[in-house]
Amino acid sequence: MVEFDDTFRRQLRELFVWRRDVRRFRSDPLPDGAMDRLIETACLSPSVGLSQPWRFVIVDDAVRRRAVIDDFRACNADALSCYSGERAARYATLKLSGLEQASGHLAVFADKTSDIGHGLGRATMPETTEYSVVSAITAMWLAARAEGIGLGWVSILNPDRVHAILDVPDPWKFIAYLCIGYPETECDRPELEQAKWEHRRGANEFTLRR
Repeated sequence: MVEFDDTFRRQLRELFVWRRDVRRFRSDPLPDGAMDRLIETACLSPSVGLSQPWRFVIVDDAVRRRAVIDDFRACNADALSCYSGERAARYATLKLSGLEQASGHLAVFADKTSDIGHGLGRATMPETTEYSVVSAITAMWLAARAEGIGLGWVSILNPDRVHAILDVPDPWKFIAYLCIGYPETECDRPELEQAKWEHRRGANEFTLRR
């Protein structure tokens, strides 16, 4: 059995502390094989019934990337219209995507129709398929940070349009669109906290004892 010492545990916690949702990227390209390596790490994640439902689409094509960027802009404009007053003004100043700067684009889907795992664990909670994919993304996020690579999750997108832009199988459910590259700066505080949009709260606010 592999044992991890106190030094490793402290460093692991530091990795969690310094993991950021990156929006500002340098123009440096990712090293050859970096994207594949991160995907391989993501595939080490747990999945319900060992179903391994994650499906990764590396988006290299410039036309498809531009279509995704255009969709983000349309969705972001719609999101802005949902706010008013000071909150709208503040929203308009937020940088919510690194799509144009990031050297890597990766879309992640969940295959809800795959027979891998034979349906184990999904009869009462079928949504655990999507949860498994999110778990894989989290593993990738930490692995990227350990290599000095930034990852940003862009959620302001229309799933149906992304599905069409990337021309993926109909049963795949869109989970995430990720910007991947080298961050402009490093910080141990979330950018939205720095922008005073929201602040991180302590675990005691989210924990009950019964």
